[in-house]
Amino acid sequence: MRELYPEIEPYHTHRLAVDALHTLHVEECGNPLGLPVIFLHGGPGAGLSTYHRRFFDPSRYRIVLFDQRGCGQSTPFAELTDNTTAHLVEDIERIRTFLGVEHWVVFGGSWGSTLALAYSQAYPQHCLGIVLRGIFLGRPQELRWFNEVDGGARQIFPERWARFRDFIPPDERADMLDAYWQRLNSTDEATRLAAAQAWSAWEGGSTTLVHEPDAGGIFEDPQHAVSVALMEAHYFRHALFLEPDQLLRGVERIRHLPATIVHGRYDIICPAVSAWDLARTWPEATLHFVLAGHSATDPAIVDCLVEATDALAERYC
Repeated sequence: MRELYPEIEPYHTHRLAVDALHTLHVEECGNPLGLPVIFLHGGPGAGLSTYHRRFFDPSRYRIVLFDQRGCGQSTPFAELTDNTTAHLVEDIERIRTFLGVEHWVVFGGSWGSTLALAYSQAYPQHCLGIVLRGIFLGRPQELRWFNEVDGGARQIFPERWARFRDFIPPDERADMLDAYWQRLNSTDEATRLAAAQAWSAWEGGSTTLVHEPDAGGIFEDPQHAVSVALMEAHYFRHALFLEPDQLLRGVERIRHLPATIVHGRYDIICPAVSAWDLARTWPEATLHFVLAGHSATDPAIVDCLVEATDALAERYC
């Protein structure tokens, strides 16, 4: 099975002001003359990790990564003003023009797959190919599946769900998203932080195929927890700022592009039916269901993602 490429450091970092309020942290790694690729991280609000650089052959790719508005090293931290899907799509295009890139590969997982679809459908003329992992289309049934008491995820991870549920009083559990939103915006800092950590523990510990119900998960750092919880609640309350079935209806604009869809068969955060629905709408894309959960680092997912990026490098380099 293919593995991640070795660790690398950026050869350039940038501070890119995209409006009067928001400034983005942007990294370039790999080969400055290589095939450009834009990496879109998950969340919303999760920010970059160093392993995100490693899905691409650094000798053949010019790897561009950035922290989306309000998270990671972008500023202001956890800022929700002018923070919508449309703003992020335009940020990606601003990065492209800033770096002088004419065409690039678009790579995104989880929320990054949502954003990758939204961007490529808005600017197909600048896309060479698309690699998607852990498909999230932002539909109401996907949001309820993981976040509400009538969703399915609670039946699979009951111990972790109980902790997420029990943070909210019984009389408010009919709308868990709103109940968390109220606490994430409390005037009391301790309440805000506790809500963020409860939210992030539910999601951050549910990513991998091999599940440890009492493990802290990937968002244990308080600052990371705050950006993930606040940003996700903000986006989820607004249906990710998408029209109903927008990303499925927009496939017609990108179906000519080479595309790979990789999805864990046992992904509890983003159920496999979303990848299936996308692939049925987009039969030209290659769909891989693999023995994995949601995590991009599950070995079977790494294998398919690296295979896909290697194939695009062979095609264009």
